[in-house]
Amino acid sequence: MKLSSLLWNVLLLSLLVVAPAAPVESNPQAVTSRLVGTWRLIAIEGTGRGTAPGDHPKGIIIYDNTGHMAYQGIYTVNRPAFAKGLDAGTMEEKVAAYDTYDAYFGTYTVDAKAGTVTHHVEGALPPGQIGTNKVRYFEFQGNRAIYYIAEDGKGGLYPRKEDAIRRLIWERIEPK
Repeated sequence: MKLSSLLWNVLLLSLLVVAPAAPVESNPQAVTSRLVGTWRLIAIEGTGRGTAPGDHPKGIIIYDNTGHMAYQGIYTVNRPAFAKGLDAGTMEEKVAAYDTYDAYFGTYTVDAKAGTVTHHVEGALPPGQIGTNKVRYFEFQGNRAIYYIAEDGKGGLYPRKEDAIRRLIWERIEPK
């Protein structure tokens, strides 16, 4: 009897370990409440900034329960300080700092059926992002949210998250 119980527990544990990511819930309120909070960027995978060996991107994204969000991120930890002090960088130093940093804020909406969250950008480091929408397919894996960048770089969206060429892995920061 004990051996049978042990085998059953091992089987259940192995299913939990190899189980695929949980599908996004269909209830918009439940999905939104799962997003609310603060998330730490763990990795960027695929192509583009932050994916080169040694980049080790870092970032934070915050969703509140009023429908507002804010994001800040660096694409590489190898960002040299300005030679002449905190704010006294040369033009080249400022360009390098700008090219390795991103930040924006605004509101967000969740489409639970499509499995997307859309960031409606109200303010951003690059002025051209203001007034745009950033669509992210997402799925939850435990205390992580995996974002698949939906924009295809040609003015459209990838039709499915599996078509995306870039993904961001976020980990929830628990309250202290």
